[in-house]
Amino acid sequence: MKIQEIFDLAIKMGINSDLRGSAKVEKFLSRKKKKYDELSEGKKEEFDIEALTNPYLDSRIHNIAEDKEIKKVLSGIDADTAELLLAKQLGVDLVISHHPVGKGLSCLGDVMEMQADIYNQYGVPINVAEALNNPKIGEVTRSVTSSNHQKSVDAAKILGVNFINIHTPADNLVANFLKNLVESKELETVEELINLLKEIPEYREAIKNGSGPKIITGKGDNRCGKIAITEITGGTEASSKLMEALSQAGVGTVVAMHASEDHRKKAEASHINIVIAGHISSDSLGMNLFLDELEKKGIEIIPFSGLTRVKRS
Repeated sequence: MKIQEIFDLAIKMGINSDLRGSAKVEKFLSRKKKKYDELSEGKKEEFDIEALTNPYLDSRIHNIAEDKEIKKVLSGIDADTAELLLAKQLGVDLVISHHPVGKGLSCLGDVMEMQADIYNQYGVPINVAEALNNPKIGEVTRSVTSSNHQKSVDAAKILGVNFINIHTPADNLVANFLKNLVESKELETVEELINLLKEIPEYREAIKNGSGPKIITGKGDNRCGKIAITEITGGTEASSKLMEALSQAGVGTVVAMHASEDHRKKAEASHINIVIAGHISSDSLGMNLFLDELEKKGIEIIPFSGLTRVKRS
């Protein structure tokens, strides 16, 4: 496989696992196309043309130094200059990072639109979900403007390292995996939910590092009620104001990668249990589900930078 084929596979897997369903993803892309068609010629030159085919603009091909068949991949959660230097020294064909850099980081807010649809699936009216979350999207979009987006991308270009990142597609794989797992069980208490998560190898390994699944609101013998997988994908965490809306929609427990203190307080005030699955361990799970497919195609995977490699193939 070449780099573009690897990236296209990630996007395809992300769409197939998207909690919105592929039809809504296509509608999202159609709205982007309509917006593009209505632009003046001058504005079209400024438009990010990848938005017409890639619904996850926080995932990008950052550098193709040599367009060749990829046989060996170095893959991790983060990649900066130090990691790219290691890749150069090891002589790998491609670095696949999870977290966004470069233009992917500058477009982090773009993927957050999907969160309203996910909350809607758990009973929050779409108009409420959008109204509550849109200010958060603006906040995230503004917050990344201060970042030195191109730092690691420039390093990859100077070093001649092929470099991509896969963010929301991998997070979609995690969210879909957890949703299917949780819904396949009859979980009564929060402790039962925690124990289920601890059966997943990535989370079991995270326990050894002190970062395993945790209850941050509620307690183990609380009843779960309706369990929502709302804080796993969508760029970064949604507005904390949505906790009250979830409670009103009948949700009793939220499974999240991580949660801010404001989220915790809002959930506690709304009588919602929050279970933290784990950030880097969840990222590892999503990347593993993708990397398994690359291994099936004969590509060697070298895990690094926080990635706990677990093979399911």
